[in-house]
Amino acid sequence: MSLACGLPLLECIYCIACVRWAWNRCLHTASHDSENWGIATPEEFEPVPRICRLILAVYEEDIQKPQWAPIGGYRIDPAFFIVRKKYEDTQGRVPPYVIYLDHGNHDIVLAVSGLNLAKVSDYAVLWDNRLGQRKFDGGYVHNGLLKAAGWVLDAECETLRELLEKNPGYTLTFAGHSLGSGVASLLSVVVVQNRDRLGNLERKRIRSFAVAPVRCMSLNLAVRYADVINSIVLQAWFMFFLPVCSQVYPDLLKL
Repeated sequence: MSLACGLPLLECIYCIACVRWAWNRCLHTASHDSENWGIATPEEFEPVPRICRLILAVYEEDIQKPQWAPIGGYRIDPAFFIVRKKYEDTQGRVPPYVIYLDHGNHDIVLAVSGLNLAKVSDYAVLWDNRLGQRKFDGGYVHNGLLKAAGWVLDAECETLRELLEKNPGYTLTFAGHSLGSGVASLLSVVVVQNRDRLGNLERKRIRSFAVAPVRCMSLNLAVRYADVINSIVLQAWFMFFLPVCSQVYPDLLKL
């Protein structure tokens, strides 16, 4: 082994390379990835605050007595929560979610909460995946999240179809945060593939908003459904790396 000034040269090079990688990784944020992107129009951004408030409302135990309300409140009418499902209702197959009928914006919204660090069932959904395990529409998707999305569609298909029939012209929006963003994204894709189950709903009336999104589909699918899925990212987000890390280091996430 070569020595320089009494130090192992090869080990020094490795250490410097690792430190450089870690330093660049810590300084890298999502703003670097999006610095060349176009600016969203006011019309494109308009639904985002409203959708974020509705997702936040899913975390409330009692929407009539909110604990996490943002400044100005949720600005929603609790009377128009059509469905509220908690872990007990879903048996851990999917995080809690709600269906909200937004008459003011002519929108039917299904919003899914994010990863609950204290719920083993959420980790079970997250870890239910292997590289290349689940093919879908010419690409690959996260197996556990696709199963969760399918469970929601099976459970709420009748409700959604009835709401769409009673409210013609309304859009159908799926929204989620963190782990729920993966469910919402894949749910929108599954609905696009099965529009006949919702009365042949037009594709242009289906959309999803993924807040702090997880990696849940291959790039070719992300491009193919870019007109449906809207990703909302604020700087770097831990959950971007969880689907990969959870496959390799599941024991670390139990600490």
